[in-house]
Amino acid sequence: MKRIISMAIGVLLLLGTAAFGQSLGEVARSARKGKTHQSAANHQYDDDNLPKNDHLSVVGPAPAANANGTNPTGEVSPQGQAAAQATATADKKAPAEERQRAAEEWKNKIDDKKQKVASLSHELELTQREYRLRAVAMYSDAGNRLRNSATWDKEDADFKKQLDEKQKAVDAAKQDLDNLTEQARKAGVRERE
Repeated sequence: MKRIISMAIGVLLLLGTAAFGQSLGEVARSARKGKTHQSAANHQYDDDNLPKNDHLSVVGPAPAANANGTNPTGEVSPQGQAAAQATATADKKAPAEERQRAAEEWKNKIDDKKQKVASLSHELELTQREYRLRAVAMYSDAGNRLRNSATWDKEDADFKKQLDEKQKAVDAAKQDLDNLTEQARKAGVRERE
């Protein structure tokens, strides 16, 4: 009975302290309010004190236009705007074609590896089926098991060796496919299924 009462008191104390505790966000806000204001030279901007509606003013002469027709402030002259559009469309076509060509090359490589994995998996599956059929035929006839046990042991070892080799080949091909897919992903090519 004492245990139950002491446990109930402990639970009530824990619930009481949790209800009156401050959250981490409240503590951070109170710490920000308590900071002293910094001088203008050392002022640091963050999301809380960044001006939302005001524009920053720059003192000095108006900047000259660059060779591409833009001012350092980001304003574009009409002549510069036309030239920039012409070069932008020409520049966009060339990299897009290169990316498309690279994506097709990666896709072809990946498809070839997938085909190889599927072929090796199919061969492994056929060998496993053949092994199972031979095992059923061998073990279904008791007389055959007694007469040909030495031959069966040799053939059984050969089939198991074949199965292991084919399984290793399938695993290696799957690993190669995974590596190639990872290389394509790192090159920026997304695999579409």
